[in-house]
Amino acid sequence: MKANLPASIRRLVLIAGLAPAVTAFAQINPEAEKLPDYVFSATRTPAALTTTGSYVDVLSAADLQRMQLTSLQSALGGVPGAPAFSSGARGAITSLFLRGSNSNQTLFLVDGIRLNDPNTDYQLFLGGACVTGCDSLEVAHGPQSTLYGGEAMGGVISLNAQKGSGPAKNVVSVEAGSFGTVQGALSSQGSDGASSYNFSAAGGTTQNDRTNNDFDSVTYAVRVDHKLNEKVAVGGTYRGFIGKYGSPGDRFTNDPDNQEKESNQLATVFANFTPVATFNSRVVLGGQDRRFESISPGPFGTSDTLVKNRRVVLDWQNTLQFGDQHKITAGLTAEKNHTVNTGFGHIDKRQQLLAFFAQDEWTPIEHVYLTAGLRSDDFDTFGRATTGRVTAAWLSKDSHWKLRGSYGTAFRAPSFLDLYGQESYYVGNPNLNPEKAAGWDAGVDYFFAGNRGTLSATWFDTRYRNLIVFDFGVFPGTTANVEKARTHGLELAGKFTLPGAIEVRASYTYLEADNLSQHIRLLRRPRSSGSIDVWHELGNAFSLGVGVAFVADREDVNADTFATIDGENYTVARVYGAWKATSRVTVKARIENALDEKYEQVHGYPQPGFGAFGGIEWKF
Repeated sequence: MKANLPASIRRLVLIAGLAPAVTAFAQINPEAEKLPDYVFSATRTPAALTTTGSYVDVLSAADLQRMQLTSLQSALGGVPGAPAFSSGARGAITSLFLRGSNSNQTLFLVDGIRLNDPNTDYQLFLGGACVTGCDSLEVAHGPQSTLYGGEAMGGVISLNAQKGSGPAKNVVSVEAGSFGTVQGALSSQGSDGASSYNFSAAGGTTQNDRTNNDFDSVTYAVRVDHKLNEKVAVGGTYRGFIGKYGSPGDRFTNDPDNQEKESNQLATVFANFTPVATFNSRVVLGGQDRRFESISPGPFGTSDTLVKNRRVVLDWQNTLQFGDQHKITAGLTAEKNHTVNTGFGHIDKRQQLLAFFAQDEWTPIEHVYLTAGLRSDDFDTFGRATTGRVTAAWLSKDSHWKLRGSYGTAFRAPSFLDLYGQESYYVGNPNLNPEKAAGWDAGVDYFFAGNRGTLSATWFDTRYRNLIVFDFGVFPGTTANVEKARTHGLELAGKFTLPGAIEVRASYTYLEADNLSQHIRLLRRPRSSGSIDVWHELGNAFSLGVGVAFVADREDVNADTFATIDGENYTVARVYGAWKATSRVTVKARIENALDEKYEQVHGYPQPGFGAFGGIEWKF
């Protein structure tokens, strides 16, 4: 640890040294594109970035389009404290370690309902799903169970289809390139005032870079809204991901036959009732149907596995404004889910959940913003989990500086396999308690003049207890709440505009992640990671962007010997550009892994090398 800290400090000093220049540049550029003003994930209600006590990262649909980021994994690559590691190429199982939390300790919300729980994972969705033309992303860092329930230990990633607006707009694009890649996208959105719609779809095929490594997929999303009158508005969303991935395993195995198939469908209907300006009631009824198959034929084959997850969710949220000082948000979440898993553990179980939550956003004096909340989740399988969260923020009189801090608790429910799994050498433990986390952070944000950029720094510290581990030292093997862990570190982030239409997005994370019970580092958590993306409008209808990401100093598992090893460091670069041939037609090109880096995010699973792609976009 001590040997690596000076390098991290040098990076911090460099960034701090650049800050005054960046500040000056941003303030004198009157034509810079404005950043989003409001976020929703921090408080469940629209909140200005200048008032939130939590750190929230935002990626708008315009950001994603400008940077030519088409996959969910690549979109999250620039978020500080959110490294994602893939066991293969595009379409493979991918894990996310937000603030050093485990891959199953981050909650994904999709159009207002959860995508994952202890029995329904997000790893193939993250590895293969596209971000479409109507999507925006928010990442709320730190324990968030008080607002959203289980799995929100490291934070919450919220993917939302945006409401259509303005005259009808349609976009069609196609792209082809290396590894036999052909993909396309289309989107359509508009509004006539009372009604609006937003539809997008994207997908295609790629052979990736290994034998039996083809990936075919389609991602689609639609949202419709209708205002019945001045008090009532209704709408609905439907989103789906369908993927088929040739999964050769690690490079020591090279399975020629194994395939993985995923179908993940989510739908919601919602209604907003606003009888007076100071009160709003929103109800969402949603459902999820997921089907995953792992097929292993041939001489290398093992038993096939089928996983089916079904969920029905009712979320009712009420917000009452008391003058300028208090905004009370309270409601309930009810959920039923059913999981069938023919693989290890032989699961066929159901679960019901009823949760109540309440939160007060309080402004005691001008420029001081406080929140406090409590939540109680009651499961019919293992019992109750209670969580709380408080935040504070102070904004300077000139609205340029914000000091903030937060403290929250969170939990992860035990899975059906943990509780009830049955094998000849394993049996679940029905007496398990949920995993728990308690974390705090403190940070500072600088807002450039005209709302044209931000710089942020956050120190965080999260403690984990009751971690569930497999114990095969007894017979039959079982599970137990026995381990503790701690993650802490520094997140730096910036998003701003420089003179000459130069857009910059940068992040850096220093992370210590330790298993306190075994006195070892947690696997695949890099001490240092970061990225920078710079985009410039060159003039004459041309634009050019460059992105660089790096990961350094982490531990991994050797895919052949299963021994703990030092994971390799790597730096990956990308270049992308566009030419607006006409007001309706744009020609695009990008190069991924521009330096042809030979690297593995997970040991034994090589990433594709240099790749070049080109396409055309038509607006009508």
